[in-house]
Amino acid sequence: MESNQYQAVPALLNMVFGFIKPMSLKCALDLGIADQISSHGQPMTLSQLRSALSLPQSKLPYLRHLLRMLTHFGFIQVQTSDSVVAEAQPIYDLTPMSRLVINKERSLNFVPFIRCHNEVLKDALEKAFLCMGDWLKQEDKETPFDMANNCSLWEMTSQNSRLNESFNSAMVSTTSIFTDEIIKSGGEIFKGIKSLVDVGGGVGAVAKAIATNFPHVECMVLDLPHVVRGLPNDGIVKFVSGDMFSHIPRADAILLKFILHDWSDVACLEILKKCKEAISSTENGGKVIIVDAVVGSPIEYEETQLLFDMLMLAVHAGAEREEHEWKSLFTKAGFSSYKIVRTFGYISIIEVYP
Repeated sequence: MESNQYQAVPALLNMVFGFIKPMSLKCALDLGIADQISSHGQPMTLSQLRSALSLPQSKLPYLRHLLRMLTHFGFIQVQTSDSVVAEAQPIYDLTPMSRLVINKERSLNFVPFIRCHNEVLKDALEKAFLCMGDWLKQEDKETPFDMANNCSLWEMTSQNSRLNESFNSAMVSTTSIFTDEIIKSGGEIFKGIKSLVDVGGGVGAVAKAIATNFPHVECMVLDLPHVVRGLPNDGIVKFVSGDMFSHIPRADAILLKFILHDWSDVACLEILKKCKEAISSTENGGKVIIVDAVVGSPIEYEETQLLFDMLMLAVHAGAEREEHEWKSLFTKAGFSSYKIVRTFGYISIIEVYP
């Protein structure tokens, strides 16, 4: 075997055993490791963690292996002990990643998102990826998810109340950090806007945040019947049941947050054209506000963007797009110009003008 092949073996094995990372994370969530360290109020030794987690003494060495893996991919961190004893135990502390799953920090908690994808949807997603090779060989329009599960994700959520609730909670759990960024940018993004429709806005977390922080903006949420059924029109936002491919209510601005990556270019053109029909003129503040990834921007988050790209491919036959691909869609849909107004993490905010 050539020397470069020896170097390639670990990289290949990392791909083969990549499933161990999310399974290790699931174990950490099941045990409540981050919650225990947070409740303790300071870093914890291995023995302290074992005791707090109510694990048998015999499992102490195995817990250390799990914690070593969690440390390796940044979920927790090891602090250097002041002890001079050679056999001193490592001391474990939280990281920004583990703080995202602490139960008491509800305003920014990714647990519902993780549980939805790694547990509730796990079997359906695995089936979709396992049949992707066969799907690519066939000349049809269904997605790998459809092929494997005999229905689309949206059909599955509409027929399964537990999944629908889990999926909606997952979307809300990932919304807070992006909502904060949208609000921070609000002085410019919502300037001159009197009305906004959040297309596919789910239970209205983002629309409510916009309406609360910018009272001059009248907010409406458009989503499928099973999503908005029973949600109160409490005066903060108005919920409308409908299909964005059929009709989008008129407004100064349309918000598309994590919507277009679900769809093919052909479907995106339909959606964007409906948006263009619905919004006001540029002079009256008319625009489409897109919250989505721009692949390769910034480059340090490209792996996350590409993983989402494969997820969108498997579930929806959708895609994460590079800037030139976004530009092509906007031009074909008849828009005059666009600009990327803010980038945070792996996500960007794009304004598109009629």
